[in-house]
Amino acid sequence: MAIVRRAIVRQASVPSAGRSFDHPLLRLLSSSIGKKLVMAVTGVALLGFLVAHMAGNLTLYLGQDSLNGYAATLKGNPLLWPARLGLLTVFGLHVATGISLARENRNARPIRYDRVEPQTATWASRYIVFTGLVVLFFVVFHLLHFTIGAVQSEVFHGVDAQGRHDVYGMVTGAFSNPIVSGVYVLAMAVLGFHLYHAVQSAVQTLGFAHKSYKQTLEFGAKAIVALIVIGNCSFPVFVLAGLVG
Repeated sequence: MAIVRRAIVRQASVPSAGRSFDHPLLRLLSSSIGKKLVMAVTGVALLGFLVAHMAGNLTLYLGQDSLNGYAATLKGNPLLWPARLGLLTVFGLHVATGISLARENRNARPIRYDRVEPQTATWASRYIVFTGLVVLFFVVFHLLHFTIGAVQSEVFHGVDAQGRHDVYGMVTGAFSNPIVSGVYVLAMAVLGFHLYHAVQSAVQTLGFAHKSYKQTLEFGAKAIVALIVIGNCSFPVFVLAGLVG
């Protein structure tokens, strides 16, 4: 028995390959709590991007010169590609972590309930994974549409009188198609449902759940979500209505 005990002690004293990476931060990030923290932080970053992106697109209402000038300034900024790569990294982390958490939740309950009767869960929280996947597919479509030009290429390659990429003509030409406008409005509605639950989860995860300011933070976040959805929906709606273009 003494020999066995010594062998066990000797084996425990030798660090394994896995233990060489056993850092407290890595343990935290691999836990459910850590993953929820990653989701919250990346979600807040993406929410900030959505606000900035929509605010820039509002120059559509100032006319062709303003929107095309804004787009040309962005394109000529040397920080554009580092910003894009950073945004892609944040978005990738958010998606991958969300999928990982969804798998953990599914594995924790391998036998599905015959009947689901949620008591406090909202529709947005129950379908957070579904709405997230819809948003993911829309992001791919949006990039193919307005960044790469693989969709509606006939309106993508125009230039204005100053030789700049005619973003104004591209946007108004694209949204003149009712189907395309319908896709964007529907996608914004799904994004709104996704963000509605996400902001509440982020407030909880980041430790801002104290009753003295939780409601204020949630109200402010939901107001921002509403502005994002309404602002982005206004572009196709106004173009279709003939108020822009």
